Amino acid sequence: MAKIVNIETATTNCSVSISVDGKIVSVKEENTPSYSHSEQLHLFIEEALKEASFSFSDVNAIAVSKGPGSYTGLRIGVSAAKGLCFSLDLPLISVPTLESMAMQLQIESDEAIIPVLDARRMEVYSCVFDGFHNEIRETKAEVIDENSFEEFKGYKKVHIIGSGAEKCEKTLSHSNFIYHKEAFPSSKEMASLAQKKYEANDFEDVAYFEPYYLKDFILQTKKA
Repeated sequence: MAKIVNIETATTNCSVSISVDGKIVSVKEENTPSYSHSEQLHLFIEEALKEASFSFSDVNAIAVSKGPGSYTGLRIGVSAAKGLCFSLDLPLISVPTLESMAMQLQIESDEAIIPVLDARRMEVYSCVFDGFHNEIRETKAEVIDENSFEEFKGYKKVHIIGSGAEKCEKTLSHSNFIYHKEAFPSSKEMASLAQKKYEANDFEDVAYFEPYYLKDFILQTKKA
């Protein structure tokens, strides 16, 4: 049995789950605007393992949400995952954040899912998946305007999910677009994706792996 620790810190949600053969057996998460990741993450890992009646010696791999998302959040999650992999001599699995978000919705074959994470101003990180959760358009950082996602309006329904959905709803007028504004990335949806990668021996190089930021980090400084 493959026991995997799944870590999601790409947004305000600090989330840890333990999965066995792709099935969730315990979850610890807290979604707060103040980003409690640095204080909570390792505690959540320990609590999730305890709830699953496992110890670190039982774990077969560490999976981490690789982005895109918050620069600071991703750094915290990936650093923790790499530290565990080094100390426990475990393989590292990376899971695309937007792909795991898409797994929250089970839709019809003639529908589409567009996970969107809020970025700066009118910008979002987005990707597009079909009704079978296959990626049909690559991940982008894009500014939302009235023509955004125009090429997908022919689907019966288009589900826009995530923290960027509110920006989209205010700008887009397509009648078949459905907005899931309260959704956020969680480690719960990472389990099946991490399991597939584990079975395929699709692991990252722990020493060199970096989060998928998509855009360069811009340091915000106070004006004098």
